Amino acid sequence: MTEPLVLGIETSCDETGVGIVRGHTLLADAVASSVEEHARFGGVVPEVASRAHLEAMVPTIERACKDAGIKLKDVDAIAVTAGPGLVGALLVGVAAAKSLAYALDKPIYGVNHLASHVAVDTLEHGPLPEPAIAMLVSGGHSSILHVPDLAKEVISLGATMDDAAGEAFDKVARVLGLAFPGGPEIDRIAKSGNPTVIDFPRGLTSKADIEKHEFDFSFSGIKTAVARFVESENKKGNQINIADVAASFQEAVTDVLSAKAIAACKKQGVEYLILGGGVAANSRLRYLVETRAEKAGVKVRIPRPGLCTDNGAMVAALGSIMVSSGVLPSPMQFGADSSMPINLIHY
Repeated sequence: MTEPLVLGIETSCDETGVGIVRGHTLLADAVASSVEEHARFGGVVPEVASRAHLEAMVPTIERACKDAGIKLKDVDAIAVTAGPGLVGALLVGVAAAKSLAYALDKPIYGVNHLASHVAVDTLEHGPLPEPAIAMLVSGGHSSILHVPDLAKEVISLGATMDDAAGEAFDKVARVLGLAFPGGPEIDRIAKSGNPTVIDFPRGLTSKADIEKHEFDFSFSGIKTAVARFVESENKKGNQINIADVAASFQEAVTDVLSAKAIAACKKQGVEYLILGGGVAANSRLRYLVETRAEKAGVKVRIPRPGLCTDNGAMVAALGSIMVSSGVLPSPMQFGADSSMPINLIHY
């Protein structure tokens, strides 16, 4: 069978992404980001994001086709993020994908955003090892998944109970007076700080917590702890070393993430760990995961930073896996699902 040529559309948050892949080969990854429009608000504004997707959709599709050297009629299938995400933003992508599928008479796959973050690894490292453990860490999600077969079965082992890790990074960056998005800013400034100066809390890591929430996460406590620390130091008139605070915060978050990911691999008896999502671009998280994995005998696959953030290539990659696995296309009646569960890989 010839490797499928798939166009993927991603609009779950503030990036309009259009990717084109042939099998596991990336041909185009066009992204139009509206992050600058949200920066003055210190976070993503759903209505602003939706309008930005509307304006960027056609030019981004055209750019992707030009970069890939193809015409729209050449694609074998269309894939689009159906959820989870911001419902208004998702609707723009789903409507665009359905229009293309109908006009071109091509099959369409409404796929899960989280599963797409796992699939994107195939564009850099080839077919996925099965089974695998995947840890996805982004602005909206912090999840540990057991992946026996990405086309057919994904099992949630744990997830965030409140703030996602990326959300905590953004909120702490705001407290420290850093720019939005906060993840890259904290990663940058933490490199000159001391991560051991402040012992910020590690959520859900006590013995009692592990018994009930072994692979779950909680980052609201550390966000509050940072805010209280800064407020206390300001009241005392002390000068705050922002680099030390950033480094200590980052260390606490990445310590928990990396430890639980490796623990999941060991408990499930799975040899491979895949790291994905925007926070997977964090240099300290990548280092801790790779270091702890080596000691535990776990093999790690992490896409390059540019593929960790939201993009259309990851959606196209999952669509390609669906086509190659013989999964039936989605019915045209499927809609955008802001709370699409991970065990629903596609509609």
